[in-house]
Amino acid sequence: MTIEQKAKQYLEKIKKENKKVNALLYLNPNLIEEAKALDKKQKKGRLYGKIIAVKANINIKDFPISCASKTLEDYNGTYDATVIEKIKVGDGLIIGICNMDEFAAGGSGENSAFGPTQNPSAPGKIPGGSSSGSAVAVAAGFCDMALGSDTGGSIRNPASFCGIVGVKPSYGLVSRYGLIDLSMSLDQIGPLAKSVEDASLLLDVIKGKDERDTKTFESSPIKLEKPKKIKIGILKIKGVDSRIQDLIDKKVHEIKKFYGWEVKEIEVKHIDLAVQTYYLLVYVEFFSATRRFDGRRYGKKIEDSCGQEVLRRILGGSEITKSEFKGRYYKKAIEIKEIIKEELENVLKKVDCLIIPTIPGMPWNINEGAKMKTEEIYAYDALTIPANLAEICSISLPAGKINNIPIGMQIMCGKGEESKMLSIAREVEKLSLINI
Repeated sequence: MTIEQKAKQYLEKIKKENKKVNALLYLNPNLIEEAKALDKKQKKGRLYGKIIAVKANINIKDFPISCASKTLEDYNGTYDATVIEKIKVGDGLIIGICNMDEFAAGGSGENSAFGPTQNPSAPGKIPGGSSSGSAVAVAAGFCDMALGSDTGGSIRNPASFCGIVGVKPSYGLVSRYGLIDLSMSLDQIGPLAKSVEDASLLLDVIKGKDERDTKTFESSPIKLEKPKKIKIGILKIKGVDSRIQDLIDKKVHEIKKFYGWEVKEIEVKHIDLAVQTYYLLVYVEFFSATRRFDGRRYGKKIEDSCGQEVLRRILGGSEITKSEFKGRYYKKAIEIKEIIKEELENVLKKVDCLIIPTIPGMPWNINEGAKMKTEEIYAYDALTIPANLAEICSISLPAGKINNIPIGMQIMCGKGEESKMLSIAREVEKLSLINI
């Protein structure tokens, strides 16, 4: 099959099915011409012929980059983000822009100004977020892979609910240049795909040091190798649905039995403070970042045009940063972040990886989020947030189903240990294909 034929197949599928799931907000009008040009190429890049969807907060020149908000609905990207430059150099094709929770504020896919994203793997249920459209585009078969961004689980959460693979890279592995971020100290761009191998390929292409992002660092090529004997750390956190914990425990037992890997239960003393710490940081950093959306330079004034969840975070950040508090709440959150980071770093010196569920609860029905308490919704991030606070790498991959709803398992490794993490994940993925 030629790339042109593949592109046409995807476009036809999107035409028939996107209205049901609302995954893509915009399609590349030049896709077929770009596919034809690739078909004629002699020298082929690493992403040759791969068709990729992109979250609506990652800049692509001349594409509408709305962050799924009325604030930026008329804004077109004026340049390519570093990750987009690398995809184009690697001969990948951008098929379109994905729906998301507005400005990445949310974890359900319900908070877009352009309507909620639906879950094709569990109809009627939320797909997770904030990278909802990216996960759904992959799960629905609209593309080969997708890019999302992860602040506290925004790639792994929808990957779990949609039954696909999602990777949150180590902080600084992938350039954030061109990302309209939710939180500068936590956000990372990462891949979503149907397999560990595809996710690894896309991550290896987009990673690397970038002078335009001072937090980026040099790293070795990602290699998937058969790992030697692995020591798994099991972390039990309060508040996990017993059905989900039982499924993950069963999966870990299968891994231990099949591969002979060692399993050790470990403890992270301050991990219960992760959610409170995270939201303090996010509120303050998001409030600061949104001061540029004043309606003068581009877009509309954010306070006049955004949705409820975005406004909640802006007002919360405004309150926390009032001069009479002298930054003490933000400073305290930074201190706790460093404590959790140190604790996880120490734990990952004793074990090769940590395995925990991706999400502590089951997805709720679309539009039910409006009836839930904010604390209930935020608690769904409890298991993904620690990796962002600690700046380490983490992956969610399918672990099985409960009542036909996909459940994700999360594997975490130390900062810069993507090759090890992805190699372990591939072995776990293989196990799912074997009838044991």
